Amino acid sequence: MFSTRFFRIFPGFSHTMSALERCLANNELAEGLITSLKTEIAAVRQMKIEQRKKELREENARLREDVEKVKAKLIHLECASGRPQIPVPGQKAPIKAEVPQKPQKVPESEEQKPPVEKKPKKEKQEKPAAAPEAPIDVGRLDFRVGRIIEVSRHPDADSLYVEKIDCGEPQPRTVVSGLVKFIPLEEMQNRMVVVLCNLKPAKMRGVTSEAMVMCASSPDKVEILAPPEGALPGDLVHCEGFERAPDAQLNPKKKIFETCAPDLRTNADLVACFRNVPLQVPGKGLICAQTLRDVNVK
Repeated sequence: MFSTRFFRIFPGFSHTMSALERCLANNELAEGLITSLKTEIAAVRQMKIEQRKKELREENARLREDVEKVKAKLIHLECASGRPQIPVPGQKAPIKAEVPQKPQKVPESEEQKPPVEKKPKKEKQEKPAAAPEAPIDVGRLDFRVGRIIEVSRHPDADSLYVEKIDCGEPQPRTVVSGLVKFIPLEEMQNRMVVVLCNLKPAKMRGVTSEAMVMCASSPDKVEILAPPEGALPGDLVHCEGFERAPDAQLNPKKKIFETCAPDLRTNADLVACFRNVPLQVPGKGLICAQTLRDVNVK
């Protein structure tokens, strides 16, 4: 404690001490205020942070809801267009959106009509099984008697004749034959022949041939087969034991004639045969060669 004498010696010191004490008091007060302000600012900051967090959570919830709505709409549209929905691994399979169907208006006239009974559906009839193909033999070859009514040399081939042959049909058939080297032109005119009539027409050096003249053939000689006496154009040639049921037209891919050809031969009596069974015009006689025995018929 300062003595009274001290203050009497230094009269201004007391006043200075009062000012210092006030400064210290003000300083403490200011520090308390600053501390209080810091506390309030921290509290306000925390409150703002919490408020902002809440706003963000609410905004996220709204966005999530909007995303789900858009996703559901997209699934609905894809289902409506028939696109399958494939679940993402680890997630549940997407729910297929049902396509709303517009209610159909029923006309008044139909509302008044009684319901029509549906007729029972007819049972499907099984298609009949395809008939088995006929065996490949002479019965499928359409041999007929014909008469050459016109013959000439092929304009573009020296070895070919072009014949018009009456086969008992409304129009004669055009036939191209490679017989120039074997039979003179004058012996071809008005000659009776045996013709294979169900070959597929084919062009030979620009001329369409519609049949084939049958001949007995060796490497050195060719003879046209002769029908029996009294045979007429259109007479059918048969082979006993083989039903005559010729194809309308031979299918080249099935090679029916080529399969039968090795069995078509003349025998020792000059008779044309299939597997040693004579070819004949029923009631009129046999089909024969002139001189060639045991040779192929083609």
